[in-house]
Amino acid sequence: MSDTAAGLLQVGLLLACLAAVYRPFGGYMARVYTSDKDLRVERWTYKLFGVDSKADQTWAVYARSLIAFSALSVILLYLLQRLQHWLPLSLGLPNVESGLAFNTAASFVSNTNWQSYVPEAVMGHLVQFAGLAVQNFLSAAVGITVAIALIRGFSRSKTDRVGNFWVDLVRTVLRVLVPIAVVGTVVLVAMGVVQNFSGGHEVTSVVGQTQTIPGGPVASQEVIKELGTNGGGYYNANSAHPFENPNPLSNLFEIFLLLVIPVCLTRTFGVMVKDKRQGYAILGVMGTIWAAFVFLATLFEVQGAGTATRAAGAAMEGKETRFGEWASSLFAVSTTGTSTGAVNSMHDSFTPLGGGVPLFHMMLGEVTPGGTGTGLYGMLILAVLAVFVAGLMVGRTPEYLKKKITAREMKLVSLYILTTPTVVLVGASLAMGLAVARASILNTDSPHGFSEVLYAFTSAGNNNGSAFAGISANIPFYNTALGLVMLLGRFVPIVFALALAGSLAKQQPVPVTQGTLPTHKALFVTMLVGVVLIVTGLTYFPALTLGPLAEGL
Repeated sequence: MSDTAAGLLQVGLLLACLAAVYRPFGGYMARVYTSDKDLRVERWTYKLFGVDSKADQTWAVYARSLIAFSALSVILLYLLQRLQHWLPLSLGLPNVESGLAFNTAASFVSNTNWQSYVPEAVMGHLVQFAGLAVQNFLSAAVGITVAIALIRGFSRSKTDRVGNFWVDLVRTVLRVLVPIAVVGTVVLVAMGVVQNFSGGHEVTSVVGQTQTIPGGPVASQEVIKELGTNGGGYYNANSAHPFENPNPLSNLFEIFLLLVIPVCLTRTFGVMVKDKRQGYAILGVMGTIWAAFVFLATLFEVQGAGTATRAAGAAMEGKETRFGEWASSLFAVSTTGTSTGAVNSMHDSFTPLGGGVPLFHMMLGEVTPGGTGTGLYGMLILAVLAVFVAGLMVGRTPEYLKKKITAREMKLVSLYILTTPTVVLVGASLAMGLAVARASILNTDSPHGFSEVLYAFTSAGNNNGSAFAGISANIPFYNTALGLVMLLGRFVPIVFALALAGSLAKQQPVPVTQGTLPTHKALFVTMLVGVVLIVTGLTYFPALTLGPLAEGL
């Protein structure tokens, strides 16, 4: 079978699997968040922590609960790393250095999973599964709770309540993430992914050198790493490591896992607002942009632009021969479009324009289809912007899902959209302006060097976690700067999204009239695609011209 035929087959299988679960899984999640009944284990949890599951919260209380929970998570994960040497299953590894411990804690709690270290050489088994893997569940659940709260803002009226954060969090973990993770772990183990508590195995390399490869609970962390769009690998090579991703079938399954919740949440949205067409429209926007980026990345990599790659016959440096260019491009676009950050090939080794595609994909704000929850609420906020633009064109008050978009809503939308580019571009500027930061860049005085820095801060600010390589990021500046960018890029937009939910929930629905813009038809889908691309292009295009565009052209 030719590479093209194999590539088209895997894309077709992926889309078929997503289509098969879209209706049942999306509908199931809608029932999870609209049901009045609590499971017995949930009632025990609420009783243990003193939570009244029947008490809804205002957006401000919801936001404070979320921020307090996440702050406590950062502290506990930091302490777990700093005390690692004295804890069980440490494998004799020392305590994690303070700067790196902060960076890692901020990374995993913000659902970024940026790793400035070699996991198998720095983290023991206990930190891996009781610290990092636990946060893979919790940080993913936090993103979904925000999306559900925003949906309630559209579906409710004349109230200041958007739900209960603690109930949404517990239900997400126990009813959505854990069941799929258990089944997915069994599937990955059957495919050959490692799952044990071994301290390591001595192996002899092809050049005769001895190497110790640690085992561990890899499959269980791998499944939630993809399902929760987290991305932090058990091994430094991430999903290019054969213990994490042994074969093309496991590779396709992992791509399915990282896409399934963001895709099916659009169905949940349509069901909860009682208009499934709205969910299809949002999915159409996400799918259109995702498909275009898959096409472009694959085209650039298959062409192998550049003298060296054309002489070699393919752009295979930095790619796994088990997967090749098609599967590498599909994984790269899917992981950068879902804030996952897992990689099965090195994005730094892509051709200049091919590497620019995943970079620009992250700059869209992780909305195509986005991370667990973050993609949906990010796209809904852009949809509000789109109807506002449409309202300006026809000279009438914009409306979305029977809610008027007033000055208050647009201020919140504007602040949301401006936050991430601000922290990304300010961080990248500081890194390029400080000698201590430039000294860590491999290609300091080249467009590629700037691309590496821009990619790092874009990845951190958009809570993606993948890296362009070429930067020695485990230094005080990058550990601190990237850690702060991750936290700001995650939680400041969340506050604006929840404030928007509260503002919308208070409104009285307005009736649909002849002048109301239909937001479920192709015209609106096209307009929203344009808003996503143009807003991002205007924000980041000057920086892109100094990096991947300059190098590629």
